[in-house]
Amino acid sequence: MFKDNDILAFTLAHPEGAEPASFTTAQGLTLDIWDSGIFCLTPPNPGRKDIILSCGVHGNETAPIEIVRDLAKALLSGQLPLAHRLLILIGNPPAINAGKRELEENLNRLFSGAHAKGGSDNGERRRAKALEEAVARFYNARPGAERQDALRLHYDLHTAIRGSRHEKFVVYPFLHGKPRSREQVMFLAACGVDTVLLSESPTTTFSYFSTQQFAAHGFTVELGKVRPFGENDMSRFAAAAQSLAALVSQAELVLPPYDETKLNLYRISRVINKTSEAFRFTFGEDVENFTPFPQGHLLAQDGDLEHRVALAEEAVIFPNAKVAIGQRACLLVTRTQLD
Repeated sequence: MFKDNDILAFTLAHPEGAEPASFTTAQGLTLDIWDSGIFCLTPPNPGRKDIILSCGVHGNETAPIEIVRDLAKALLSGQLPLAHRLLILIGNPPAINAGKRELEENLNRLFSGAHAKGGSDNGERRRAKALEEAVARFYNARPGAERQDALRLHYDLHTAIRGSRHEKFVVYPFLHGKPRSREQVMFLAACGVDTVLLSESPTTTFSYFSTQQFAAHGFTVELGKVRPFGENDMSRFAAAAQSLAALVSQAELVLPPYDETKLNLYRISRVINKTSEAFRFTFGEDVENFTPFPQGHLLAQDGDLEHRVALAEEAVIFPNAKVAIGQRACLLVTRTQLD
């Protein structure tokens, strides 16, 4: 196969494309390389789950990349059995090599066909299309009858630019009226993610694409703060790594009953987009995700446009004044319940 079963090293050595190839391990696990950073793993007798783990959609978010790399090593070496079909996606290899969030565009704003709408052709747009095609190929590979019974899962693993009052949280994509999965929320809690942000509108993120196009249980999972390779305290990600290992290696997981008292639930109340180069926040770079502000507080100035807190209290998520004009500068959220 390749040295030390290290899919990350292989990917970063071939960031612009790898020749398709197929290998079988001593345990009978099949590894199909579809492209650079795109690996399909199939056990001899796959269970009912079709699982996608994606990481590195932003190239400087290194901890999730290390989690997925180590999981793949354990599977390919036979240290951990694989019970279900698994697609591993290392999102943006050129940006990872460069140690940057992106090279030209935010890859996580280019899904659901956004890569083909406006803008010039670039590596991130081509990569979004390739990742969409890999997801479709993976989920559609089962025969028709089996496909209907399969449980489709997609965990898109990230770390955030800023610190957070809730260190680990998940964005649960908009489901267009379909019920949220309490079982999935409890699995994420087992990963150490006790805060859930409910999106209430369509987006162009990777997890929304899988949710909307393939009825997968998809999530954008924020596991902590951005740090360079070698500077992550991996003990802080132990619960996530152990739970993901159990997910792929066990036929079924035993999870505790749903308990909302152990969760922090928020809904997105507003999206603030940047409309001019004059956009600026009124708070500093050290303000953490989920920091609340009172009604009427001036959050941002965008030329002559003021953005103030509209509800009794709203908290800020993902503030980034450096995004391109027209892109999301931050989210505002408020407390809620799952139903």
